[in-house]
Amino acid sequence: MALHAAGRQSLVDSVVDQLRAQLAAGEWGVGDRLPTEHALAEVLQVGRNTVREAVRVLVHAGMLRSRQGEGTFVVSVTDPASALRAVQRASIRDVLELRTALETEAARLAALRRGPADLERMRSALDAQRQLGREGGPGAEDMELYADHDVEFHRAVVDAARNSALTALYDWFAGSVREALVTALADREMARVNHADHRVLLDAIACGDPAAAEAAARNLLEGPLRQVEELLAEE
Repeated sequence: MALHAAGRQSLVDSVVDQLRAQLAAGEWGVGDRLPTEHALAEVLQVGRNTVREAVRVLVHAGMLRSRQGEGTFVVSVTDPASALRAVQRASIRDVLELRTALETEAARLAALRRGPADLERMRSALDAQRQLGREGGPGAEDMELYADHDVEFHRAVVDAARNSALTALYDWFAGSVREALVTALADREMARVNHADHRVLLDAIACGDPAAAEAAARNLLEGPLRQVEELLAEE
């Protein structure tokens, strides 16, 4: 095992980093059981409490899972937090492409599974956004709230899909969606939010037409994505 003695500063962090590196290097694969706390403590030359805390950090990160009486097992060899941080640093184009992948499927499922409360939530978000967006778009003082209403509409669509994994992912991703939208709204070269396209999506979901809902969600995002690509090409 290519571990070495940890330094005296930030022992838990040092052990976390070493274990994370070993997981990434393939020292243990998904489903493998880690050595015991005692064995790891001896190799790392730290106390068992330090190892226990480091393992707890990686369990919380979703890389390990502890089973009472059985040991600690590998769930993932990559740190999910690193992937999520990469999403946070993504460009507007990347965010739009990922939105297209997530939201088209969410719209399709929402058309099959939505309830009256879901439709009312979508309508409320669109109505509130439209009030702020009269005369071609929101003013600078309303831009943040305008973005909030837009994100609320799309989160309502995702929630209506009744897929807990999709909802959990989008809940986290919504921050990047909002940031990209605020940036686009502040750029006068970018087209304004098209309320008619949003309404087409809502109507398709309300009618229970999954194909139309999927197409409407894709169409809603294709315009901004095409415009971003054109601006990048000009640069």
